Amino acid sequence: MDDAIAQLRTTNPQSPPRSLSRWRPTRATSADSAAAERGERGAPGHSGGRFARVVRGADTDPRWARPALLGLLLLTAIAYFYNLTASGYANSFYSAAAQAGSQSWKAFFYGSSDAANAITVDKPPASLWAMALSIRVFGLNSFAILLPQVLMGLATVGVVYATVKRYFGAAAGLLSGAVMALTPVAVLMFRFNNPDALLVLLMALGAWATMRSIEKGSAKWMMLVGVFIGLGFLTKTLQVLLVVPFFGIAYLVAANTTLRRRIVGAVAGVAAMVLSAGWWVAIVELVPASMRPYIGGSQDNSFLSLTFGYNGFGRLNGNETGSVGGGNGWGTTGIGRMFSSQIGGQISWLIPAALVLLVAGLVIRGRRPRTDLRRAAYLVWGGWLLVTGLTFSFMAGIFHEYYTVALAPAVAAVVGMGAAEAWEKRDGWFGRGTLAAATAAASVWGWVLLSRTTAYGDWLRFGVLAVGLAAAALMLGLNLLHRKAIPFVVTGAIVAGLAGPAAYSWTTLQTGHEGSIVTAGPSTGGMGGMGGARGGTPPTGGFGGAPGQGTNGTGGTNGTTPGAPGGTNGGTTGGTTGAPGVTTGGATGTGQSGGMGGLLNASTPNTAVVAALQADSSKYTWAAAAIGSQNAAGLQLGSGEPVMSIGGFNGSDPSPTLAQFKQYVAEGKIHYFLAGGGMGGATGGGSNTASQISSWVTANFKSVTIGGTTFYDLTQPLSGS
Repeated sequence: MDDAIAQLRTTNPQSPPRSLSRWRPTRATSADSAAAERGERGAPGHSGGRFARVVRGADTDPRWARPALLGLLLLTAIAYFYNLTASGYANSFYSAAAQAGSQSWKAFFYGSSDAANAITVDKPPASLWAMALSIRVFGLNSFAILLPQVLMGLATVGVVYATVKRYFGAAAGLLSGAVMALTPVAVLMFRFNNPDALLVLLMALGAWATMRSIEKGSAKWMMLVGVFIGLGFLTKTLQVLLVVPFFGIAYLVAANTTLRRRIVGAVAGVAAMVLSAGWWVAIVELVPASMRPYIGGSQDNSFLSLTFGYNGFGRLNGNETGSVGGGNGWGTTGIGRMFSSQIGGQISWLIPAALVLLVAGLVIRGRRPRTDLRRAAYLVWGGWLLVTGLTFSFMAGIFHEYYTVALAPAVAAVVGMGAAEAWEKRDGWFGRGTLAAATAAASVWGWVLLSRTTAYGDWLRFGVLAVGLAAAALMLGLNLLHRKAIPFVVTGAIVAGLAGPAAYSWTTLQTGHEGSIVTAGPSTGGMGGMGGARGGTPPTGGFGGAPGQGTNGTGGTNGTTPGAPGGTNGGTTGGTTGAPGVTTGGATGTGQSGGMGGLLNASTPNTAVVAALQADSSKYTWAAAAIGSQNAAGLQLGSGEPVMSIGGFNGSDPSPTLAQFKQYVAEGKIHYFLAGGGMGGATGGGSNTASQISSWVTANFKSVTIGGTTFYDLTQPLSGS
């Protein structure tokens, strides 16, 4: 710590002697930036070759900077890889699509749920591409599926570090990187296979490229920003656009070039964004529907409709046709949403401190020249934090706790930048007051969050509060302290701010996570019973019984949320008997899979089911069909054979139609039909095609019990059918 603080000293020989002057941070000069841009890491006297330069870093950096970065990345890698495969297939919905992409290039391109290309997932396929390629290399297993997300997490930590360091110094970059690595929801999502990991990396790269474009006044760099945003669109559609407004504002305000060139650069960035995303969208929209899979999540087989409806404005106003909920079904909206009992522990630990530091940073930089890079950084990262946070707070549609990982880079960057800025001004009351206020805000809010769980006892929460408030008080008197005491004060402030997130992250690492709704840290009484932490009593029943004969699952450790219509009831006492034909069991070995059964998590087929699906599978296009993507995913991942997802994720998409399904059966393309499962359009205004298909199958084909699971053999019609 002494070495780290010692690098923050002025080199101006005319500075008056002061008790704190020897720790005044060095400011990044234009020469430093130019040297870094040219890659000048091997100045005279710097020996040891390329490897030594990688380990040592730039000559303009303090000697500890590069080793500290490498240590941070190494520790992050160890943590993120630890216990990784405990999550199994994680979200089987995406795992099955990645498996399909590893078997079929057509499925790879479109993001199909199965290799026979019946229907796509309800997102564009960029995140699936990474997983599918990993599976092609390492085979289908948990490690191959989750490896890309871990690498994306490491890259995100590195990008946040590098972007902050360039303009605020190595200590600021290291603090930002540590906050990023320890954010609980980031620890969760960079070890999980939802699209959010790639989305966050691409947004962070967009912020990095935006700052470089401002520094250079370069339209080429803005085009790179557009490419990252376009790829983000191909990852999770419109969510990536939340960062665009302040990326553009910061460039138009601060770019080091003329107004005309700033406008041209902004237009070039938009054009690059449209092109980098539009090529795929154009192909999907122009290819005849008969030649491609159905667009999952849409009601009209249109990706544009999916983008602006179910995945777009519907998320804001709650009008999501075919959804399983909306409005109050996804929690109370409002300015306090990010701090609620369900969401606060995921992301909000340092948001109060970040807001204090953001305001202070803007005040400090308020009278700087237009091209001031630090003020531009506050616009980029602070704008990201505010726009995304407010959108999440007030959106009335589908909202899951893990969405908040999109805030993590912004919170991390603002904390690092603002702390460095205030530290430079610590000789004055404003700098010391800012440091004290931010430290107190972090420790008090950490105490509140830790008070919402009994997982860590009283010692941690009161320790965080005591150490944080003590450090905050001492920050006010930094100018009166002996220099040897200052490192202890700084260490206390950092520990108070990061102890809570670190504890939540450690808990997250200890537990596997499966299903469609997962959360980091210990339970705080949120939306239990809807997928989540792995490790409870395996439910009985597996894939369920015949119509009207579903069995009771064990239920989730926290869940009390009743199953949606056609689903099951979760809870500590187990699910109740499902509606006719509906599976009540969750995934084998999953503790919190009670909630909605096959809707939010897949089950693992037993060996008898796998053998039946694989028998003579080459004769069929689909080994089986099932209502809802999770039910289909379980069969597909277990057997390795294509399984048709009827109705997409919720079972509420009009694909296939009853007429199409009858035609597939007549042509001998489908072997089995899994009894029950999914929503079948029961809520949300979706199609009831799945219910029609289920009724037709049960009335016309023979039921068979395989390994305790009821199927219908579509090659054996009932007499007289």
